[in-house]
Amino acid sequence: MSTSVSAAAAAALLPILHGRRSPPASRVPTICRRRIGPSPRLFSSSSTSSPILPAAAMATDGATPAGSKSKLLVFDSKEDLAVSLAKYTAELSQKFAAERGAFTAVLSGGSLIDSLSKLTEPPYLESVDWSKWHVFWVDERVVPKDHEDSNYKLAFDGFLSKVPIPPGQVYAINDALSAEGAADDYEACLKQLVKNGVIAMSTATGFPRFDLQLLGMGPDGHIASLFPGHPLVNEKERWVTYIKDSPKPPPERITFTFPVINSSAYIAMVVTGAGKAGPVQKALSDKKTSSDLLPIEMAVLQDGEFTWFTDKPAVSLLQNK
Repeated sequence: MSTSVSAAAAAALLPILHGRRSPPASRVPTICRRRIGPSPRLFSSSSTSSPILPAAAMATDGATPAGSKSKLLVFDSKEDLAVSLAKYTAELSQKFAAERGAFTAVLSGGSLIDSLSKLTEPPYLESVDWSKWHVFWVDERVVPKDHEDSNYKLAFDGFLSKVPIPPGQVYAINDALSAEGAADDYEACLKQLVKNGVIAMSTATGFPRFDLQLLGMGPDGHIASLFPGHPLVNEKERWVTYIKDSPKPPPERITFTFPVINSSAYIAMVVTGAGKAGPVQKALSDKKTSSDLLPIEMAVLQDGEFTWFTDKPAVSLLQNK
């Protein structure tokens, strides 16, 4: 059971729409296909192929932004949260597959993958058109894909190996490169996918517009690998950048920048536990000063819907919770 609290004027979730058949594998550029590590378990599919609609076909991505919407959901248990997150994600998957013939989903590390567990079970395992999914990472540690610190390994073990997303549509970093090289390489991949129409482009911001970013937050209020007080939070030009002095190990990582995060169509921010109550309170407070913003407070969609998926301990410091 959940409690819904408006953090701003919130819109209801969009209705489920029927999807088209999947795009041909040849639409995925070689520059990106070669990055895949261990291949997810394959399932048989009778889907026929059709092209992805260009980014311009996105109904929600116009020259005049409709503005950002925010919603706070508070759940009694992690189980209830996972059930709701699965429904939310599956509905958006169908919506974007119907509109563009593709669904671009961005993952983070940490406990987020556990919260996606219901997507790997009936009814979603059978009902979701996984052939439309294109999976990315908001940040990644520059370690081998089989390393225990790898966000790819975390997602593969807990999610990707259990659903039939085509391996060529899972975009891991090139872990043979340096942090700087991996960031440049990943940005080049994203730009190619925008050119091919797999990723939408925001006409409002000029940055890629991912359909859904599934994110988490650290106890210090960091998101992705954008940490409080670090110069990278102010990066305004790059799509993907790198960090060699992360305050949280391992030190070398790549990360999406705020312009990319804030150009998303939808963000699901999954935050649980009393240890994160302080940053949640600060992020949702009406009293803000630009001099001490946490990274979580800098995640403000330009034209999209931001939904918090939380539990009662995470919002324990909020008034009127």
